[in-house]
Amino acid sequence: MHKEKGFSLIELLIVVTVIGILAAVAVPNLLKSRSAANEASAIASVRTIVTAQITYSATIGSGSYAADLAELETSGLVDAVLASGSKDGYTFATVGAGDTFTVNADPTEMGTTGDRGFFSDQTAVIRYASGAAADASSSPLGG
Repeated sequence: MHKEKGFSLIELLIVVTVIGILAAVAVPNLLKSRSAANEASAIASVRTIVTAQITYSATIGSGSYAADLAELETSGLVDAVLASGSKDGYTFATVGAGDTFTVNADPTEMGTTGDRGFFSDQTAVIRYASGAAADASSSPLGG
């Protein structure tokens, strides 16, 4: 009597089912981790832009802030990636006018690339709003 070696169809179906269950549990956690990493990067980038605006005002701008990201890049205060306005699933914009400026960071796909929008201005307080763009009236980060 010759015995066949290998797996039966039932054994293969059980393995495929177990892999499917593991994937169903792991994928949402992976996406949430990616979203959290994008948010952390956005916060760091907002801090970088705020610092660049303050440095610009104290040196090159003679008390005035840079008009936009391009001006901060030209001055060598932010890199080309951040100056492009898009980084790690977020879009960035800064607008300077005299002695005030604003910085906004919003997810390119709310709920997918990030769950919160971020905002800061010449006060250097970073603010956030869950599920929406943040503004000066939004909650301060960490508070």
